[in-house]
Amino acid sequence: MTTAVIYLAGPEVFLADAVELGMAKKALCQRHGFIGLFPLDAEVQSPDPDELPWAISRGNEALIRQADILIANLTPFRGPSADVGTVYELGLARGLGKRLSGYSNDPASFLARSWSQFGPAGQPVPGPEGDIRDRDGLKIEEFGLHDNLMIEGGIRQSEGTFISHAASEATRYTDLTAFERLLQQLA
Repeated sequence: MTTAVIYLAGPEVFLADAVELGMAKKALCQRHGFIGLFPLDAEVQSPDPDELPWAISRGNEALIRQADILIANLTPFRGPSADVGTVYELGLARGLGKRLSGYSNDPASFLARSWSQFGPAGQPVPGPEGDIRDRDGLKIEEFGLHDNLMIEGGIRQSEGTFISHAASEATRYTDLTAFERLLQQLA
């Protein structure tokens, strides 16, 4: 029996302690019988600074191709939804037939988060259920999901799991409680 490899997607790469957090996630993977691949594991070098972003992209895609599973930290990042790069990686992994799982350290629904950022002065727009609109008149999904239906739909269709955990604001991106729960379920 081979050891499953997990790609660890999420906005952690933007944190000041990204390397340490990646090491902690990889250690948890190992403790639960997996091999973790963190995006910063890709050996990326480019003598041309204009080529560096493309080298990083290629390196991360190569790591995703090596993985059997992708676990995505879908904690909202720079808005009411998950980090866009993480969502791209989730979609790539789904297209490659990988098993997906995801977690968030913010248990609020997508509707609640979208409304708090884009609702008109925090007051609901009058209208029938199923037609809640933001301050620009754009419909907001009302499915009670954590994020856009395509994100959770892809996880569900890959027979994966999505869980949320109420972390403190100070540990919003570093709390590994939900991440470890996913590892326990996968083991």
